[in-house]
Amino acid sequence: MAKSRSKATGSFGILFTCIGRRVSLLNGFRTAARQLKLSAAFLGTDTTELSSALQLCDRGFLVKPTTHRGYIEELLRIVKTNRVKLLVPTVDLDLKVLAKNKPKFVRLGCKVLVSTPGVVDICQDKRKTYRFLCRNGFDTPVTMSARTALSKKNLRWPCFLKPWDGYASRGNAVVRNRRELKFFTRKVPNCIVQEFMEGTEHTCDVYVDFGMKVRCVVPRKRIEVRAGEVSKSRIVKNRDIMREAGRLVEALGAGPGVITLQLFSVDDGGVKFIEINPRFGGGVPLSIKAGANFPKWILQELTGKKASVRFDGFKDNLVMLRYDGEVWLENPQREKTQK
Repeated sequence: MAKSRSKATGSFGILFTCIGRRVSLLNGFRTAARQLKLSAAFLGTDTTELSSALQLCDRGFLVKPTTHRGYIEELLRIVKTNRVKLLVPTVDLDLKVLAKNKPKFVRLGCKVLVSTPGVVDICQDKRKTYRFLCRNGFDTPVTMSARTALSKKNLRWPCFLKPWDGYASRGNAVVRNRRELKFFTRKVPNCIVQEFMEGTEHTCDVYVDFGMKVRCVVPRKRIEVRAGEVSKSRIVKNRDIMREAGRLVEALGAGPGVITLQLFSVDDGGVKFIEINPRFGGGVPLSIKAGANFPKWILQELTGKKASVRFDGFKDNLVMLRYDGEVWLENPQREKTQK
């Protein structure tokens, strides 16, 4: 079922799924469309109308959860009815099902910013991520199953625990001795155990064009994180990080769109990758503001225009300090759900 918030206008639609709190990303695309003088309607989906970004779309749709068997059919109806030419996933929840069903959207003339099912599987299963990184010569923290860790007599403490299928830092824990390890391996679902990393944590936004070529890499130092999403961050134009991040995404074959990498730069100057998220990251507004205008480049490609992209064409040392904003609703219960 879907809920229309207002009459959609524009020659084509851009749809953001699971839009939640992604107000900055929505506004980034809206600004880019104005710059390019495109007539586009901005649409969003969520499972609740109490979604700030949904309220700011030209048209918002209430849909079934991503795990529901009718989820894709709902999205296809929205795409067909609203002449949607671009679908932008914003979180991990529907990446697998969108990747699997991408051809159905393509047949309707809609491009989906999602990688292949195999790539999404590697990214969302951290055991497979570890094996991919090792197999392709990328440095990464030693990773093992909880059973293997518990069987070892000489573990280096502390260790870092997380679910192999987790996201947004949910279930992550640091353990400092064997007693804590035994306790938390029972508490953390689908637990894996990693070498604890010392160093500076970075996120990289890697832009992959529709031809599957890496065009730009923006490293961001993670200064402060809140609820798994960066709240304070700084652009760091580190050439070693940029080169390795680009090489990783090319080896993986991820894209199109923006691929988000998590890594540590360590004291010896090396780079250790820890996670790959094949979607826009929460901190991407900083990269866009610094000059890596991903929404503009994507819309240029979408409409057949040449995107002027420089691999390092963004401002160094720009800092983002995020804060909460408000969206006001008056009597939202008056809205009626439509089939």
